[in-house]
Amino acid sequence: MTQEAHVTQGPLTTEAGAPVADNQNSETAGVGGPVLVQDQLLLEKLAHFNRERIPERIVHARGAGAYGTFTLTRDVSQWTRAKFLSEVGKETETFLRFSTVAGNLGAADAVRDPRGWALKFYTEEGNYDLVGNNTPVFFIKDAIKFPDFIHTQKRDPYTGSQEADNVWDFWGLSPEATHQVTWLFGDRGIPASYRHMNGYGSHTFQWNNEAGEVFWVKYHFKTDQGIKNLTADEAAKLAGEDPDSHQRDLRESIERGEFPSWTVQVQIMPAADAANYRFNPFDLTKVWPHEDYPPIEIGKLELNRNPENIFAEVEQSIFSPAHFVPGIGPSPDKMLQGRLFAYGDAHRYRVGINADHLPVNRPHATEARTNSRDGYLYDGRHKGAKNYEPNSFGGPHQIDRPLWVSSAVTGGTGNHAAATHAEDSDFVQAGDLYRLMSEDEKQRLVDNLAGNIAGVSRDDIAERAIDNFRRADGDFGKRLEAAVQALRG
Repeated sequence: MTQEAHVTQGPLTTEAGAPVADNQNSETAGVGGPVLVQDQLLLEKLAHFNRERIPERIVHARGAGAYGTFTLTRDVSQWTRAKFLSEVGKETETFLRFSTVAGNLGAADAVRDPRGWALKFYTEEGNYDLVGNNTPVFFIKDAIKFPDFIHTQKRDPYTGSQEADNVWDFWGLSPEATHQVTWLFGDRGIPASYRHMNGYGSHTFQWNNEAGEVFWVKYHFKTDQGIKNLTADEAAKLAGEDPDSHQRDLRESIERGEFPSWTVQVQIMPAADAANYRFNPFDLTKVWPHEDYPPIEIGKLELNRNPENIFAEVEQSIFSPAHFVPGIGPSPDKMLQGRLFAYGDAHRYRVGINADHLPVNRPHATEARTNSRDGYLYDGRHKGAKNYEPNSFGGPHQIDRPLWVSSAVTGGTGNHAAATHAEDSDFVQAGDLYRLMSEDEKQRLVDNLAGNIAGVSRDDIAERAIDNFRRADGDFGKRLEAAVQALRG
């Protein structure tokens, strides 16, 4: 999509189009007199200025984005009937927003934090949003814990600062976070740029083909620029010198014609495998080991066009994992299930009920046909069309085929924990990850964790946090305990 630029030549005007006579001096009662309320240009400019910001995202507030192209390189029709995945060589326009998680809109880019990976495919069957991170796992497995988790990462309501006590108290009492925390404090915890990191759909999603067969999938986007990270010292220096480092790097690389790209892979699990797989395949704190389900290359993602206005196209961009297209759907992943509601609800609050009408958010390869009307910033696009269905005036109609295949359920309603599979534990994959690291990587991981844990005010919080890593791997826990004790005296 190329946006038509506003005319920049000719007289300056008010918002209503009237020419501006004087934009340097406000209207007063005589020279040096008080300003007059009849100066509508002054009032219009100040009123607009007061409203130039919308509420920032609670999480992922700090971000950057770019448009690009996804090209399918492998026939995947045996697994999904999604049309944008139907023909080798087919290209689909995309918009990708990168972000940090905990920082506010003015925070620095080069910090230890997961990176959001929100990708919009403008397909001919509607927009498909894939919302994940630069890590294949997450801190928690149930969305009911998400507000509590984020409260520990944001500023304390009393001190106004992020508090180590809050962070490690929650993580220590939530051992399911051990795997993701091991990722976060390892070498990949501070990417050198958005271009030099992988992206993941993180959740498990459903693919279904024309025959109605169901497959569970995980998405991987492997950077073609190579993985590149910052040490804690390098990041601290860069964050102070250039808080906009990641955003600047992305924009300037595209301006130079050095378009960043990622090789797109999927792991595919036949639906019948899920019940007896050794790990719960819908647990966001777990990966599917590659020896079980090897990644299959299916395409290439390239970013090749910068947004023309950050507010209009990055700040006001909205993504929701509930935006599916035929052939793709949700899984029983409890974090995903919560996000199906929460993301759309956040955008209705932040940007408005008609946020999907904005150029960056509306479908580019098809037309949205709904019976929704009115509300904030409604543009009258439906003209005189009827606003109900069914109708006999040629209005849009249902297609009578679900986008995804239903899942069988059994049992009574209740607050159930997710099913436990044969090798499920909160620690096994964190230990596996630690044992994959080189000696130097292990030492940096321990140093990073110790420096953070040492800041807590109570010994029991520190010990509980250390014990989770001890349960993941004995050597891991022993080294971390010694490092924390050395720092805490």
